[in-house]
Amino acid sequence: MTAFKTSLVWLAGITLLAQVAIAALPFSWFDDDDKMPTLAPMLEQSKPAVVNIATQSHVQVQDNPLLNDPFFRKFFNIPEQQSRQRTKQSLGSGVIFDAKEGLVLTNNHVIHRADEITVSLTDGRSFEAELVGSDPATDVALIKIPAEHLIALPLANSDKLRVGDFVVAIGNPFGLGQTVTSGIVSALGRSGLGIEGYENFIQTDASINPGNSGGALVNLRGELVGINTAIFSPGQKAGNIGIGFAIPSNMVKQITDQLLEYGEVRRAHLGVQMQDITADLAKAFNIKSAGGGVVTRIVKGSAADEAGLKVGDVVTAIDGQRTVNADSLRNTVGLLMVGETIELTIIRDGKETVLKATVKEAKKQVSQGDVHPKLSGATFGNIEEESPYFGKIKGVMIYSVKRGSAAELAGLRANDIITSVNKQTVENLESFKPLVLNNSKQLLLNITRNWQAMFLILR
Repeated sequence: MTAFKTSLVWLAGITLLAQVAIAALPFSWFDDDDKMPTLAPMLEQSKPAVVNIATQSHVQVQDNPLLNDPFFRKFFNIPEQQSRQRTKQSLGSGVIFDAKEGLVLTNNHVIHRADEITVSLTDGRSFEAELVGSDPATDVALIKIPAEHLIALPLANSDKLRVGDFVVAIGNPFGLGQTVTSGIVSALGRSGLGIEGYENFIQTDASINPGNSGGALVNLRGELVGINTAIFSPGQKAGNIGIGFAIPSNMVKQITDQLLEYGEVRRAHLGVQMQDITADLAKAFNIKSAGGGVVTRIVKGSAADEAGLKVGDVVTAIDGQRTVNADSLRNTVGLLMVGETIELTIIRDGKETVLKATVKEAKKQVSQGDVHPKLSGATFGNIEEESPYFGKIKGVMIYSVKRGSAAELAGLRANDIITSVNKQTVENLESFKPLVLNNSKQLLLNITRNWQAMFLILR
């Protein structure tokens, strides 16, 4: 076959595929007036469900530490000063989730510490919103507006997404107003990025920029497949480079169900620590696939312990759904309702078996970014019973520290034990919180790390 004929066959094949794809679309791909391909019909239905969010908060202004010293003020005859505040404003996006109830989805970081939340609709109306609940670990928040005649986006099953599917991002980048960008799904199940506590991101090359946070990622049917939340950028001031992340709609739905019922997420706990299965470990444990996670530790009295799970077991699936790695198991369990019973498919001594486990509520933890900016990114809780520090040292344990966060830059590390704040003893989480709550001064932390005590100053 000549090159010319080959080109004609190739072109005919592409044309046929395009015609099949267009015929399968649930909306009119062509505008009736000029027969040009367009996404306008779908967007005309979807855009009214995406809102702009403006927040306002009052931040305590930190004075020179010398001005807080009574001796210094008396010596220089400086009168007692009143605390000063400055107003901080920010912009973001949201998605109408329930038109009848006026429920709007957004990111936790969009409304974080906001004193006022204003939601603006595409028809020009604006409303003051109230917070229903938020979950910093997944960066999902739910707010409510007293509006009528709203349009909500239908939820898609994000588990059915495939790499290469076309998607459209709708949001409010840089406060410009509602903006639409398009692209494809670049990857699925992104985790281990250190952006959030629970990660299972959709990666897309649809342009996402500051202000898009909380906005919609929709498929070509106009269904919500994700909430845009973050971008990967090589520099702090750099813009979009084609790597954006969205929280899958299925995860958002699970979080929203708990926020509506409890006002918070009551995170389930299996009670295991796991390690990803590599090719070498798969060979050592006599399993064919490198997917799943191997159990490295089990908390005594936990759901895993009661289910009969053992160190060395390889978990390959939960309720029949394949477990890709240790992070995916943690995400799946962390999004379950407390008291749910799950089936764990495991491989033990080369043989596959199924165990049933009833998940329990996770131990109470707190993200201290809500109470002091220098602790942002760190999650604290009471000292675990399985920790070597339990019963020997009083204080709070740092469970995790996000990469690049203020807490990490300040020198805090996972598994550190904080025993005092500004020379005041910390007994547990309850006594720790008021010591750092709205504390505008520097924090002097006494930390135990690997049985070595040290002081750390956070200015």
